[in-house]
Amino acid sequence: MILYTPIPKELIFPALQEEFQAVETVTWQGIPLMVQKEEQQMRILRVLSTNPNDYLNQQIVPGQYLPYHPKQY
Repeated sequence: MILYTPIPKELIFPALQEEFQAVETVTWQGIPLMVQKEEQQMRILRVLSTNPNDYLNQQIVPGQYLPYHPKQY
């Protein structure tokens, strides 16, 4: 079976259920992001915005970390 999708294979076929459950969508300063929670921080996996300027923002490059504040997101 071949899947033609922009979604990473790790999200379609996660290795562990815990990894899949740690992925969530948050809004950071009005920009929707797909992040993975890791202890006290979140690793940015994807920018989900439809605004092209959001992809030029150097603060939200995939792979970077944001502090995790549950009440803020």
